[in-house]
Amino acid sequence: MEIYTADAIKRWDEYTITHEPIPSIDLMERAASRCVDWMMQRRLQKKSFLIFCGKGNNGGDGLAIARMLHKLGAPVEVYILEFGKMGSPDFQTNLLRLHELPVPIHYLQTQTGFPDISEDHIIIDALFGSGLSKPLDGHAAALAEHINRSNALVISIDVPSGLFTERSSIGHPIINADHTLTFHVPKLAFLLQENAPFIGLVHVLDIGLHPRFAETENPFAHLLSEDLIRCIYKPRGRFAHKGTYGHALLVGGSYGKIGAMLLATRACLRTGAGLSTTYIPQCGYPVLQSQAPEAMVITDPGEAIITSPPSSLEKYSAIGIGPGLGTDQKTQKAISELITQYQKPMVIDADGLNCLALNPSLLSSLPPHSILTPHPKEFERLFGSCANDVERMERAREKARLHHIIIVVKSHHTLIATPSGQLYFNTTGNAGMAKGGSGDVLTGMITALVAQSYQPLHAALLGVYLHGAAGDAAAKTRSQEAMIASDIINNIGAVFLQLSATSPKA
Repeated sequence: MEIYTADAIKRWDEYTITHEPIPSIDLMERAASRCVDWMMQRRLQKKSFLIFCGKGNNGGDGLAIARMLHKLGAPVEVYILEFGKMGSPDFQTNLLRLHELPVPIHYLQTQTGFPDISEDHIIIDALFGSGLSKPLDGHAAALAEHINRSNALVISIDVPSGLFTERSSIGHPIINADHTLTFHVPKLAFLLQENAPFIGLVHVLDIGLHPRFAETENPFAHLLSEDLIRCIYKPRGRFAHKGTYGHALLVGGSYGKIGAMLLATRACLRTGAGLSTTYIPQCGYPVLQSQAPEAMVITDPGEAIITSPPSSLEKYSAIGIGPGLGTDQKTQKAISELITQYQKPMVIDADGLNCLALNPSLLSSLPPHSILTPHPKEFERLFGSCANDVERMERAREKARLHHIIIVVKSHHTLIATPSGQLYFNTTGNAGMAKGGSGDVLTGMITALVAQSYQPLHAALLGVYLHGAAGDAAAKTRSQEAMIASDIINNIGAVFLQLSATSPKA
């Protein structure tokens, strides 16, 4: 699935109107009908509705929803935000249709006309939708605050009113939706952490926009769908041997943080690397040898920290750096030497990223298509502070292009920025993964995939998706509260079984 801008979706509507063909008012009717179908499935038509409408096409959707709910027997009142201008043509048509029914219609010209809202009401927000060009102000902003003070269930149509779809809305008045019913494809705003308080649960409703439009328009970003991942996934060959699937090296660990390397190592093994070697300080040797017997272990001369790079780097198919590493001066020097000596794409996370941030000139020494996996704070240490998620997204795109690397910004919808400027957002994962060690697991997984000769971008996409899907599987049996990073590792196999059962290449 792809992500398109609001302008592109508007063109998609117009394309559908021309090429289906279908009158615009009938396309609006179709969208409203899908919304009412969603409400009927949840038996909400038995409730009492207050429907707030602007005078654009989003408001037209609201008027059509009001008419359909009334015909189903639901008590409905409509409130139209009035600015003294005519509504859009389809809004006006739906207003005439609604006037034929005994549905109360109120015009809100000032704040004094705002209705009392009880927790027994259901609010339909059809004020502005995705066409908003400026922050809410005046009595529109006051109405949003009035709705937010209520304890009623709020359902926003298209997007919560006041929310911009492609730029940050931080600090602006926005309706806080419990559910957002959006049309055909998700909006970028729904993928950004900063908008979580406003969007509630997002439901994408298929309104039958013309499929051939996608052939004419480049998307803004891509979603990691199961279909895309199935195309990337490569089932193992029947006559393969361990050398077929590469030799992964993981570098990290320090006194008190050997567990991070154990997690990364176990994840690397479970993700299919033919051989796995872990390079750690001497203090971690007993732990790795006893808890990950399938892996080989090499120790650094240092007892508690990494003090020098491993030797014979050329024999490794992929190197992952960072879990539990620390940022001691000797460790920084060792990582600098490692980065400048190794010529293949590498995976860098955690303190590996912090070592880069402390030595920013190393960014230009990274092998092309190396994969960096920062969380937002690590990202800002590397590339500078960002005022909001949109700025961070664009910064990631810029830096990925500049340094010819792949940047994985970890979040609920993890962002993958590519050297070509493409953006991907992940669709798997849950809040139970927001615990120490989850990132170390991802490092091991992506390193294993690079070692198996997946293209680095494919390794990043597949690794992020598998990581989230394994977390989802863990949450089903352990709960989000009780699951830990090891549970993600223990569910990697279940996700591979699902992929292999449905892969066209299997």
